[in-house]
Amino acid sequence: METFKIPFTDIDWSAVPKEEHKGETGTSFWQIVQFPGLRIRIVEYSQGYIADHWCKKGHIVHCLEGEFTSELENDKSITMKQGMTYVVSDEMSSHRSVARNNVKLLIIDGDFLKCDL
Repeated sequence: METFKIPFTDIDWSAVPKEEHKGETGTSFWQIVQFPGLRIRIVEYSQGYIADHWCKKGHIVHCLEGEFTSELENDKSITMKQGMTYVVSDEMSSHRSVARNNVKLLIIDGDFLKCDL
């Protein structure tokens, strides 16, 4: 795996534009900071949000505000509340987010979560 050096970088999220992404229902808004091999996002889900796809990508997901359900394609689901975090590597599960009410997340993903076994 290639490694990259990232200098000390502060992020003013108020200056990072929001991208709108429609879900199966509801909407998510992403603020993205991209480095080589690393993506850091603040993601907000609207009330009634259901992701429009099953994701196989690895993430570190930390719930900053609210509560949401991470559904796994194997019929398991986990309720993530404010202050909780989950971690999964690429290709280790198919998952999607469902939010009854507004949610705000910090999501980190990148090359360090690849399963190159």
